Amino acid sequence: MAAGAAREVAALAAVSALTRDGVVLAAGAVAWRPAGDDGDPRPQTSSDGVAAAELEVALVHRPKYDDWTLPKGKLDDGEHVLAAAVREVREEIGHDIVLGRPLPLQRYTAKDRPKEVRYWAGAVDGRGSFAPNDEVDEVAWLRPDQAQDRLTHRRDVDVLAAFLADPVRTAPLILLRHGSAHPRKDWEADDALRPLAPAGLAQAEALAPLLACFRPTRVLSSDTRRCLDTLRPYAERERLAVVAEPLMSETGYHAQPGAAQARTLALLADGEPTVLCTHRPVLPVIAEVLCRQSGVPAPEVNLAPAAFWVLHVAGGRVRAVEGHDPELD
Repeated sequence: MAAGAAREVAALAAVSALTRDGVVLAAGAVAWRPAGDDGDPRPQTSSDGVAAAELEVALVHRPKYDDWTLPKGKLDDGEHVLAAAVREVREEIGHDIVLGRPLPLQRYTAKDRPKEVRYWAGAVDGRGSFAPNDEVDEVAWLRPDQAQDRLTHRRDVDVLAAFLADPVRTAPLILLRHGSAHPRKDWEADDALRPLAPAGLAQAEALAPLLACFRPTRVLSSDTRRCLDTLRPYAERERLAVVAEPLMSETGYHAQPGAAQARTLALLADGEPTVLCTHRPVLPVIAEVLCRQSGVPAPEVNLAPAAFWVLHVAGGRVRAVEGHDPELD
């Protein structure tokens, strides 16, 4: 695992508003797609063996600054950093992307104000079209070596290098804490039937577009009502079924920890994009199992209701970890 990726394992995104302490916040991506066969067998590769000649990355030309840069832009007021990254890339290159692993945070001064830009790898999803506008008048799809030569700013070259230093293609394994639930002390029926509180229902709705940024295709949940209902808006949005996993409930995990850990490792091994909703006591145990198997540090920050960790997986190993809260980012 590259040193840059190891540093990212410990990084949990915490972006709270359009600006934080006077810092302008922005988000973007190294948007990539498979390249056509140009017959040029260049040896440069990313760490997962994908030849750079097989990839194209998007650069944008900004007429106001007459520079070539990576697609990015400022967060709208109250916008989540994940949504901002996907939106800004779509607006600038005309394509939707699916977010992959996080790339190094960039800090610099722009117009005499400090600025922070968060980047992700971003696989182009489906067809799109670019329309020139006042902010971006040209998009170039280039091999990484060509992109490195054309980029105006050294900081963008560094981001591109980090993109190539670890696997380009990763799959998300999202560990999600259920939304705020009806208080346990006020619930006399079976705890498995305890529902989400009104705040939890709102959190579930807010989660749906954020989970969609990573596009998990397998939706798993503890068999408790509060977990199933936390995932329901996302599943309905993407027309997916929520599959109940009794082993991932509090009682199920504690009754059969060996079987639960084996199931957890199976999710890591098969590499299917997955979201799993479970409970506060279970989450750190699962994360520890997955990260220990991969030889990377487990996240140490406890998750608030409806917050989640994204474990980016390639080759049966966790390569990077990030954390998000729909109410704080």
